[in-house]
Amino acid sequence: MQPDLTEYLLRLGDDRLVLGHRLSEWCGHAPILEEDIALANIALDLVGQATLLLTVAAQAENTGRDADALAYLRDGIDYRNALLVELPNGDFAVTIARQFLFSTFAMLQAEGLQRSANHDLAGIATKMHKESRYHVRHSGEWMLKLGDGTEESHRRLQDAVNDLWRYTGELFATDEMEQRLVAAKVAVDSSALEAGWRVQVSDILQRAGITMPETKWMQRGGRAGRHTEHLSHMLAEMQTLQRQYPGASW
Repeated sequence: MQPDLTEYLLRLGDDRLVLGHRLSEWCGHAPILEEDIALANIALDLVGQATLLLTVAAQAENTGRDADALAYLRDGIDYRNALLVELPNGDFAVTIARQFLFSTFAMLQAEGLQRSANHDLAGIATKMHKESRYHVRHSGEWMLKLGDGTEESHRRLQDAVNDLWRYTGELFATDEMEQRLVAAKVAVDSSALEAGWRVQVSDILQRAGITMPETKWMQRGGRAGRHTEHLSHMLAEMQTLQRQYPGASW
């Protein structure tokens, strides 16, 4: 059970750590000051969630590593995040679409995890659910603004959804490890979240005038450590200080 739990917690933590870092790259570059602050706050939420999840993962792993070691001293192949969250920010429409698609999934996932038999995970999920609801509301409002804005903003948002859609299927992929934890009432069956996710996503897309892509083939590999080149570039920057000064403390 412990190896399964460690792997599952890494998936949860890595999703949020990687996306949190991606959003932090907008600091000082967002289109307006309020959005600069909003994206930074969402990034802090995600990194905070990742810290809690990776702390519990380190405890479950029980090899002497802590959350910092898991975050900063693993190679890309050891990360278990979905490919969606490691993709470059692109323009503002890409960032917003990615955030909306992931946050809707994360909100549903956290809602289920609040009933986890693992009390640590259930407690963290309560925090995640509250924050994810805000992330969905914030990104959803921007989806409507961009979709119902100018011809240019509408085109960019439609292009973003089209490009990102093929990465969403991985969020709902399940395997034997996850199913063992589902049977033990620790994890949430990811595949069971897809129907609810589609309802909420399609509602916003329809209201924004955005066509839902018909792509059925989905990109996968992140859960097994097979990532895009973008993750290695991101980690080279994110891990620089810890790699240069291992074990350093303030």
